[in-house]
Amino acid sequence: MQSYAAEQKLPEDSIVPVPAEERLETRWYQLFFVWFSSCMNLLSFSTGTAGPAFFSMGVRDSLAIIIVVNLVAVFGPKLGMRAMVQARFSWGYFGAIIPAVLNAFSLEGFLILNCIIGGQTIASLSSQLNDTLGIVILGIVSLIVTFCGYRVIHWYESVAWIPNVIAFIAMLAVGYPQLHENLSAPVPPATPANVISFASFLASNIIGWCPMISDYGIYHSPDASSARIFIYTYLGFFVSNVTGQALGAAFAAAAPSVPAWNAGFDDSSSVGGLLHSVLLPTGAFGKILTALVALSISSACAPTMYTFSTSFMAIATWFSTVPRWVFVLISEGILIPVAIIGAKRFYATFVDILNIVGYWSSIFCAIILTEHMLFRRASFSDDQYPISTWASYALLPSSIPAVVAFVCAAGALVPFMSQAWYVGPVARQGSGDVGVFVGFVVGAIVYALARSFEKILYRKMY
Repeated sequence: MQSYAAEQKLPEDSIVPVPAEERLETRWYQLFFVWFSSCMNLLSFSTGTAGPAFFSMGVRDSLAIIIVVNLVAVFGPKLGMRAMVQARFSWGYFGAIIPAVLNAFSLEGFLILNCIIGGQTIASLSSQLNDTLGIVILGIVSLIVTFCGYRVIHWYESVAWIPNVIAFIAMLAVGYPQLHENLSAPVPPATPANVISFASFLASNIIGWCPMISDYGIYHSPDASSARIFIYTYLGFFVSNVTGQALGAAFAAAAPSVPAWNAGFDDSSSVGGLLHSVLLPTGAFGKILTALVALSISSACAPTMYTFSTSFMAIATWFSTVPRWVFVLISEGILIPVAIIGAKRFYATFVDILNIVGYWSSIFCAIILTEHMLFRRASFSDDQYPISTWASYALLPSSIPAVVAFVCAAGALVPFMSQAWYVGPVARQGSGDVGVFVGFVVGAIVYALARSFEKILYRKMY
């Protein structure tokens, strides 16, 4: 028999679920390194710097929130389906178009942030360089890695973390005296609103990865236990994020008291400049490390760009007939000009993009998890997930419960938002931005009720 991909004349690297006989990969450490490398870089470092630089928090408050949020934060190997395809088993065939579209836009936002950070870092190496050139270089490097495909991305992620770890160790070794001297000074206590908003910002950063995690385990064997898959994946995120964010918070908090660091930080607008200024005492070695750290931003860009293409392929049937590389080129065409513009307002762009990603991603996660835990009995068996129905709108669940839950949750979180362009009435009272958490809770409750009502109604009708 021909496969569905062959019957429909789809590209080999399309969104068709990978059959069990082709899921033979047993190198489980890849599930750790693909996310460890994606987060053990300047992106997580930048996220940590937002605590002192944007939310006016001291390093101790920042570190406490970083650890707590990352502690609270497997479908790929078990089902062989990409996240936006797997979403159809809760969102329905047509309803799943909503997260697919939102995910494509969100991933492009992540790409823009990564390239801005990498571009700033490259620009910090010489007065002859600028953000624009750095952004173009990072965009091209990420494009090349993404073009090589799924297996090369996994290989690349297994080594891309090395220069970043070396650079972070060197920063600690060189900067420890200034960190110890300046971070022991008393600072005003953080306001509750800033604490909550920073926690929400960090949660958005973690949750934003959820709609793409399963994409990078689709060729791994389903024989491993769910606990083992979860541990590898979770540790990849937890270790890298806590380390990078903690270092970012520490150096950003100390920078105003160290003239050389503050000059590199450029009034809290250049994370790459801060890293380079800390490594300056090491001479040529520091410049080489800074360049390698900047180039390794592609470890976060490559999987993001790859999933951008597969998310677009999941939007409509005819999109899935278009080769993946076409969507990669579209992503590249959007990425470079928007990143060049966004670099002018780095932290405002950074916080806005991550929070918006967090809002919808939290609702997405609530619906997926509620469906899996309550209605699929937390099982990956064929009875609960009949994979052969993935492209049949008649055999998949209706989209009504998920769409209703999404609309209700999105409406409920609006009063709790706190953005530069809008502050909700509840957030205005000093509560901070808790939209991410409200969206998750309301999404889970409404979906559970709507899906239960749908099942009761279906039984009465048939």
